[in-house]
Amino acid sequence: MLPFLHIARLSVPTFGLMLWLAAVAAAFLMDRNFRRARISADAVGMVAIAVVAGIVGAKLWHVIDTPIEFREEGWRVLWDTAGFAWFGGLVFGISALVIQGLWAKIGALRTLDLAAPAAAIGYGIGRIGCFLSGDGCYGLPTSLPWGMSFPNGIEPTLVRVHPTPLYELAAGLLIGLWLWWRGSKPYATGAIVGQYLVLSGIARFLVEFVRRNPKVLWDLSNAQLASAGSVLAGIVLICWAATRPAIAPEEAAAAVEKPA
Repeated sequence: MLPFLHIARLSVPTFGLMLWLAAVAAAFLMDRNFRRARISADAVGMVAIAVVAGIVGAKLWHVIDTPIEFREEGWRVLWDTAGFAWFGGLVFGISALVIQGLWAKIGALRTLDLAAPAAAIGYGIGRIGCFLSGDGCYGLPTSLPWGMSFPNGIEPTLVRVHPTPLYELAAGLLIGLWLWWRGSKPYATGAIVGQYLVLSGIARFLVEFVRRNPKVLWDLSNAQLASAGSVLAGIVLICWAATRPAIAPEEAAAAVEKPA
């Protein structure tokens, strides 16, 4: 593993580097989606604000989810490069996009539709940072041929475990590519973000079975319970969108002058 890149006298954390690359990729994809929909708003700025909000939310949710770390380490846990919760990042990031979408008069749901492919692919790329740094986001021990140990990670292990960040990378890329393709076809407002919530929720729910997170209810982890909520919310959005007319991407900009 490679937690840090050593360049001259500088030590660059690979987690932060991959987070930056994820933000750049997400900004590029959202900008392309805005152009495809003929929307002139600042997609790059919107992604930047959403990324910051997502990082804050992911860290706060992790602290709430694991209070024992806060009791042991105090406020230092807030600055630790390890420990970010997917659900907190999702909620804060979506909230930031909704507010910005309303402010730009694009519409809340329309903004989330346009951001969904970027969110999926950006999340997948960001998980490479967890993999390279070995920050403890790996899975349970396994005898499968692709099992890996993390002897030089931030939280090292010599046991061969599931490389769950790579599973999430693959899931994020596949979901993002699907949503990008689906966004090129006529769709009703809310349908794309609904599919994102369902697909990303299912992916995270499944990967949790081979992660080492503690079970809290019905033999499920906090992340699985949050994922189930994500899937339910996505199903509701998809069903609601099915009652609305489908609009081609090039026609959608004029149709969302009012907030969704």
